[in-house]
Amino acid sequence: MSVLLPNALAQAPSQTGAPFGFVLAHDLLDPAAAQRLRADFPRYRGAGFFPHDAADCGPSINGLVDELTTGGFADELGLRIGVESLSQFPVLVTLCRALNRRHGTIHTDSRSKIATALIYLADDWPQTSDGCLRFLANDHDIDALVAPELRPVYGALAAFKRSDNSFHGHLPFEGERPVIQVAWLVDAHERDRKTRRGRTSRAIKWLTGRLDRWFGARRDRNAAHLD
Repeated sequence: MSVLLPNALAQAPSQTGAPFGFVLAHDLLDPAAAQRLRADFPRYRGAGFFPHDAADCGPSINGLVDELTTGGFADELGLRIGVESLSQFPVLVTLCRALNRRHGTIHTDSRSKIATALIYLADDWPQTSDGCLRFLANDHDIDALVAPELRPVYGALAAFKRSDNSFHGHLPFEGERPVIQVAWLVDAHERDRKTRRGRTSRAIKWLTGRLDRWFGARRDRNAAHLD
């Protein structure tokens, strides 16, 4: 059963001109699927984005990823942001459950990307700008918005055409902020390279977590012995 609501993307405000092509949408996802998607979202150790692996996810997340990576969705999105036949480009899907405060600095995305879409799944968000995505006019002013900031709540989507001035970022936030990122890349080599790098990063974070827990347990045992 489809989770993407029909016509939600087509009705969302978008632009294809200066400063860069983007679309911001709300209520893109079926509200009835919210609980399933949250339950099926992977519980990564560590903050940041990790390559999608079906084995990490429950069936509803994998089904949504399938919908987001179809040629039809890509081409419809591409028309909204000024990229013709977006479906011709290789796709990389990454997922993020949590951020730390170093994330969100202003950037444009690498030249290996043609376009990026972010689909948010948080069930609620505090009445604050922290962690809310902003499309920006320059690389140095987080308040130079070119569109209303987007709260990362369930069903919200932000997508944009990568360019040298596709500046975006958010105010620092630490904690859970579940999101699926779909990126269309210049070629399969870049997709494979980014996938390998993401898997290596995940392995390092897993090992670092294990070592932190081991040293923490050892310190606790030593402290108990001294008492």
